[in-house]
Amino acid sequence: MVVHIDDVATAERDFGHIHGLRQMLGVAAGCHTIGASRWRIRAGAVPSPMHLHGDEEELFFVLSGSGYALHGRRAFPIQAGDAMVFLAGERPHTVMGGPDGLEILAFGSGSSSRLTWLPRSNTMWGGPRWLPLDVEHPFQAEQALGPIELPEPSDERPHWLVALADVEARPRRRGATDLTRMDLGRATGSRLSGLAHVTIAPGAEGSPPHCHSAEEECFYVLDGDGELRLGDDTFAVRAGSVVARPPGTGVAHSFRAGDRGLTLLAYGQRKPEDACFYPRSNKVALRGLGIRFRVEPLDYWDGEE
Repeated sequence: MVVHIDDVATAERDFGHIHGLRQMLGVAAGCHTIGASRWRIRAGAVPSPMHLHGDEEELFFVLSGSGYALHGRRAFPIQAGDAMVFLAGERPHTVMGGPDGLEILAFGSGSSSRLTWLPRSNTMWGGPRWLPLDVEHPFQAEQALGPIELPEPSDERPHWLVALADVEARPRRRGATDLTRMDLGRATGSRLSGLAHVTIAPGAEGSPPHCHSAEEECFYVLDGDGELRLGDDTFAVRAGSVVARPPGTGVAHSFRAGDRGLTLLAYGQRKPEDACFYPRSNKVALRGLGIRFRVEPLDYWDGEE
C-alpha cells in the first residue's frame, strides 16, 4: 500500500508525436479502481491522443515544466502548480509538452465501461479491445494522421484550470490536527472525484484516523517527510511516496508530519454511499445524508445469546 516513485517501473509510450514516460503509481501502490500516473512529456509531444472518456473523470496536477492543455479546439498554457479537470463525457482533451517539457500527475476516477473515443481517428476503446475491431491499433491510426496542430494559445483562464496560488487556503487546527488545505477539485469543478493540496505542520497530525466503506483514496507526497499510520502500524513517507487506501479494509489511516512538515496531494472519489468510521472517537459519517453520529462497537453475538 506504500511505494516510492524510485521503485516504480517506467514504461515508454512511443507512437511518433504520441510519446511519454509513464509510471503507474496507483497500480504499484495497490489501488483497486482509481488510477494515478506520473507522466514525463517531451516538448511538442502528447502522452495520449485527443480523447473523451464515457464515464471517467480525470484530474491533473502539473509537477514541473510547462505546456498546454488542449480542450476541444482550444489550447491553454499550463505550468507547475496548475490543476485541471477533464469531465466525463464533456470535450476531447489531452496535454502537450512545452519547450522545456512537462511533468504531471494524472488521476482518474475509474471506469466501469472503459469506453474512450478518439475523434481524430474516429476509433473507440471498449474494454480490452477497440472499435472497429478490424482496424489497426488506435494509436497507430493517430500516428498516421501526424502531429496535433497546436491552436493559438488562449490568454483566457477557463474555469476548469486553476493555479495553486489562486485557490483559497483553509487552515484546520483542532486537537492534534494542524494543516492547511486547498481544495483543487472544487476549484476546478470536478464532479466524480476530488483532489486536495494538504500541508501538515511539523510534528502535527493530518486528518484524524479514519477508514472508508466505499471511497478509494490515493496520496502523493510532494515535499517533506513523516509517517503514515495504518491501524497500529507506521510507515515512513517522504517526497515521492505514494499511498493507496482501497475501500472496505476496516483499517484506519492518518499522516503525521516530521520535523520538516509534510505536503501531499490527496485524491479520492465522491461516493454518496460512503460511510466513514473514526475509530478513535467511534464516530461514523454518512456522506449522502450529511450526518455524523457516535456508535458503540459490539461483538457479533452481543445480545444474541
